[in-house]
Amino acid sequence: MEKAPARAGFRFYAELNEHLPPESRYRTLEKVFAAPGTVKDMIESFGVPHTEIDLIVANRCSVDFAYLVQDGDRIAVYPMFESLDVTPELRLRALPLRDPKFVLDVHLGKLAAYLRMLGFDTEYRSSSSDEELARISAGEHRILLTRDRGLLKRGAVTHGYWLRQTDSRRQVAEVVRRFDLIGAIRPFTRCMACNGALQAAPKDQVLGQIPARTAELHREFQRCAQCGRVFWKGSHYHRMRVWIDQLIQAS
Repeated sequence: MEKAPARAGFRFYAELNEHLPPESRYRTLEKVFAAPGTVKDMIESFGVPHTEIDLIVANRCSVDFAYLVQDGDRIAVYPMFESLDVTPELRLRALPLRDPKFVLDVHLGKLAAYLRMLGFDTEYRSSSSDEELARISAGEHRILLTRDRGLLKRGAVTHGYWLRQTDSRRQVAEVVRRFDLIGAIRPFTRCMACNGALQAAPKDQVLGQIPARTAELHREFQRCAQCGRVFWKGSHYHRMRVWIDQLIQAS
């Protein structure tokens, strides 16, 4: 007699349901399989990236990604806990990155500029391959931000986040809320172009890099220590300052 296939039940909690089709959210999903497989592979077969998972409970016991799912298992999958202490349960990664650094995929150039403007160390290159992004994320302990779920399923990536929003300013608000970054915002301390640190620069040292009218109207300047660009508090600065204040008040 042919052996019946094995079955296990999976339940995803909180925002992990956003990776599932509407009809599959907030309910127990059955996984049918012929041979035991790792819980990581089975979870990602539902479309949920492992980088957004912080705790897996199989039959009331916490397990890691290498756990082999057995017939009849009941699996509960929880998202990253940024503020909740789940000790002594088995977390799937080291503690969340409380001094976060980011690396962004090639489609998120505007978001990269905004995060830099808020003072966050943000690596971005318009031509980076998926392999390079995964390597940078793992090697430099950077949170990988992307709209590509497949990129977050790479085994080398331990900290990553799938952006729900498509508008760049809404993405900024989403990232700030998700990683509880309000207290870490340091506006206008990084170069929006290259991510270098900005340093105060005397006017007489930047006269050759700024328009004559700007030199007449402004006394305070900043220069990027990496690329040498010069910045001052013009109309763009004041518009962005208003937006930053609104972002902080709304978060």
